[in-house]
Order: sequence, then structure tokens, then C-alpha cells
Amino acid sequence: MRKWLLLAGLLPVLSAQAELPLKLLQVPGGHEITLAAEVAGARQLALGEGGTLFVGNREDDSITALRDTDGDGRYDQRFAIGAGLSIPNGVAVHQGDLYVAEVNRIWRYPAIEQRLPDIPARQLITDQLPRNRHHGAKYLAAGPDGWLYFNVGAPCNVCLPDNPLFATISRINPRSGRIEIVAQGVRNSVGMDWHPVSGQLWFTDNGRDLLGDDLPDDELNRLTEPGQHFGFPFFHSDHKGRPVPDPVYAATAETNDFVAPVLGLGAHVAALGMTFYQGDQLPKTSVNTLFVAQHGSWNRSQKSGYRVMKLQTENGRVTSYKPFVTGFLQGQNAWGRPVDVLVDRDGSLLISDDQAGAIYRVSARR
Repeated sequence: MRKWLLLAGLLPVLSAQAELPLKLLQVPGGHEITLAAEVAGARQLALGEGGTLFVGNREDDSITALRDTDGDGRYDQRFAIGAGLSIPNGVAVHQGDLYVAEVNRIWRYPAIEQRLPDIPARQLITDQLPRNRHHGAKYLAAGPDGWLYFNVGAPCNVCLPDNPLFATISRINPRSGRIEIVAQGVRNSVGMDWHPVSGQLWFTDNGRDLLGDDLPDDELNRLTEPGQHFGFPFFHSDHKGRPVPDPVYAATAETNDFVAPVLGLGAHVAALGMTFYQGDQLPKTSVNTLFVAQHGSWNRSQKSGYRVMKLQTENGRVTSYKPFVTGFLQGQNAWGRPVDVLVDRDGSLLISDDQAGAIYRVSARR
């Protein structure tokens, strides 16, 4: 029998064997949310062509592969992949190969779905990434150009990094290992996707701390040409996308030619994984619909985030920004923290939660 732990009359806190309080989660009418899998520390999600779901992890030294063998929407078969990895947060599938990004290395597991349950020997793509663990968790995405895109977060709250890879989104050729910087001045992006119509790269970015409860905002950004600079550490953004000069580093900026965000997502919401919707199951969605997971604030006096947001986009702008999944935060107590969002093969939306150790499925109500 699973049990709840109670803290002084506050929201029940999950014990290691507690039932998840799914009834607390709210989704718009016409939708339902169910539990797809329980995976301790579930972080980034990646889907193989054969339907295998790969789950990154920031606390463990391996990742998890999941399969739904009977088609009931629950992943009932699992395999552990890798061992001894350092923060294997980033996972991506490209041309049948699984790529895993840890702090300073990226690995390939060739033809992974064809070989499971056997785990193929991993192949090193690069070990030349910075070793700093502060903002060291990687988000990994296979771009339409065949390169792998990843973040290298700033090794600090705010600073002028000494390595040009810090505070960037970069890409690597998975065959040659060549690395190129794509976007500069990005404090820490843990979510990115390409717009299905324009093909442009959109990404989240976490704003700096210690400027108060309401500054700066996390950002939703759009890359229109390689090499653009998005302001960090010189300028940040408020909720209207206006520049907020850094009290220390703004005076050292050699230019003000920085790209403003498409949208301010809220102060300290910790916007992480994002995906443009490409499916036909969820009501009132299209290829211009964007879902963003907000992990939630850690040092704000009144907590913010802890939800999944739904955005409508048009011609490079956001026309609507509304909550889609809420209920992880009850008062000032959070029992779950969304990390990543991914569209499954049937058009349902998968959401990882590293605090509750779960993956949820949002689908059309039956």
C-alpha cells in the first residue's frame, strides 16, 4: 500500500512510494492527462522511429529506454543505457542512432532500436566540451541540416566567460565532430525546436538570478541568422521584451546590437523543454502551436512557473500565451516540476517531470 507523507498540514509530499496526485492536474476542456511511465529524475525526451522513448537524467549516470508493448499508452518495458555518465541530460535520435550528451562529451549508440535489448557499444563524438557542471546539463536536438544542436550554459549566474563556447547554442557534425557556434549571448537554453513552416530555430533561455522577484524574464528567442547575439551578460529582458541593463556588465558592452526575445515568459519560471506541435490529436492546435515546459522558480519569494504553457505563433510572433497544464504547484508547495515536452507518434503530448519521477500523456478526451 503506497502512502502519503504530510508536512504540518501543507500539501502532501510524495514519498518514494506515493501515488501521484494526477487529479490535481488541470488541462483544458477536450483533453485528458494520464500517467505514461514512472522514471526517476526524468528529463529530456527523444523518440525513435520505432516508438522507443529515450529519457535523459540529471541525477543518475545512465538513461532509460521505454517501450509500450501493448499499445495502451503506458510504457511497460524499459532498458538502462550507459553507465558512468556525468549528467546525461541530453538525448536525441538521428537516422536511427541515439545520441547522448553529458557535461563534456557526446556519444552515439548506433542503430539502437534494432539492437535492443542489447546495448550497442557507444562511439565518442566529442569530448571537447567544457567540464563545468554549473549549467552543465545539455539539451540535444537533431537539426534539419543533419547536425546536432546543443547548449553550453554560462558557468555562473552572470559573468564574462573565458571560453567562447560558454553561453551559446552550438552545433556539431555527428560524423566529423566539427563544432560551430550558432547563437551567442544565451545564458542557458535547455529547450529548442525548429518552426515547421519557417524552419527557423526557436529556443528558451533562462534569465539571471539576484535582480529581484520580477526581473529579468526568461525568454523565448528566434534565430533568424547564424551568429546572432542575444544579450547575455550585458543585457537581459523584462516581461515586455525590453532590455534590462546588467548592473555590472552593461557598461562593458562594445555594442547594443542584440536580438530582442520574441516573448518574455515570466521571471524565474525556468522555461526548459519546448516543441512545436506536429500531430492531429489535440484540439485547437496546429503546426504554429508551441508548448513550453516551465520547471518553476527556486528562489523567488512567491513561486512562479511549475506548468506547461501553450503558445500560438504567426509570422515569427506569439499571438497567444496561455497555461495548458497546471496543478503541479498548490499554493506555495510544488509536488512536480515539468522539464520537457514531446509529441508522440499518435499526436498526444508527453511531459517529463523530474521531481515526481514521471512522464505524463496529454491526449484528446475519449
